[in-house]
Amino acid sequence: MSAALQKVAGGVELKIRLTPKSARDDIGSVETFAAPGGRDEAALKVFVRALPTKGAANEAAAKLIAKWLGVPKTSLSLIRGGKGRLKVFYIEGEAGELAARFSTLVA
Repeated sequence: MSAALQKVAGGVELKIRLTPKSARDDIGSVETFAAPGGRDEAALKVFVRALPTKGAANEAAAKLIAKWLGVPKTSLSLIRGGKGRLKVFYIEGEAGELAARFSTLVA
């Protein structure tokens, strides 16, 4: 399993690095980024055309991730990073199945 995806009770937590105002809506690869506090963290790169105002970029990211993983958008919730580029989404569902889909898609 990738360091960007962690199994938790009832689902998984997915770390992303969001790039708003992009030329396209797209999912990139898992890369290592410098996180606040000077430590490195792995995160999935996500690009959205939406502007980072009034949560529009966060909503666009949630919609894109849900479509990419093949889960309902209602199963995603933003749990950390509402105003920053590094974010964590909780995805409700069977953790093993979600992890397998994630691994297949990022390969």
